[in-house]
Amino acid sequence: MSLIPWLRWNESPPRLSSRSPAQMVLETLMVELEGQMREAERQQWERSNAVRKICTGVDYSWLASAPRPTYDLSPGERLQLEDVCAKIHPSYCGPVILRFRQLMAEQEPEVQEVSRLFRSVLQEVLERMKQEEEAHKLTRQWSLRPRSSLATFRSRARITPFASDIRTISQDVERDAPPLHRTWSMPEFRAQKED
Repeated sequence: MSLIPWLRWNESPPRLSSRSPAQMVLETLMVELEGQMREAERQQWERSNAVRKICTGVDYSWLASAPRPTYDLSPGERLQLEDVCAKIHPSYCGPVILRFRQLMAEQEPEVQEVSRLFRSVLQEVLERMKQEEEAHKLTRQWSLRPRSSLATFRSRARITPFASDIRTISQDVERDAPPLHRTWSMPEFRAQKED
């Protein structure tokens, strides 16, 4: 048995990646896009081979395979997608990939449509991030708002359990009658009139 693993206590700990989380999200999402594009291209090639086999009745794929044309993103489109990917928060990277894979499985798009589908998923997640940020901002504003205490309420309001300024029909009819003190089951809260 070797003691070398036990003697490594003085070595420096493994270094963490020097890349920022935004760069790692960008690279992860672009690698996912490229992988899904290759997969869509492979499926498209297999579908075209199956159709050709059905039309000709003979399968010559084993004899000679023609070089497959590969689809690449234009540099402008790639830069636009990278710009949108850079806006994605690291905590949303996993949900973006899951949603993208789900849509790819449901729709089985052509290779040219994959980048459009990816862009739509990114926009959807950016909208969700914006909505959650607004909700968080409202929650923060609500929690930082000063609360009114019972002491300030007590100084502004006076409780009078038996008096009422609410005009009723019976009061209009009995206008000439002497005022009687009415009793109510609940006290009436009235703000003090400012002088």
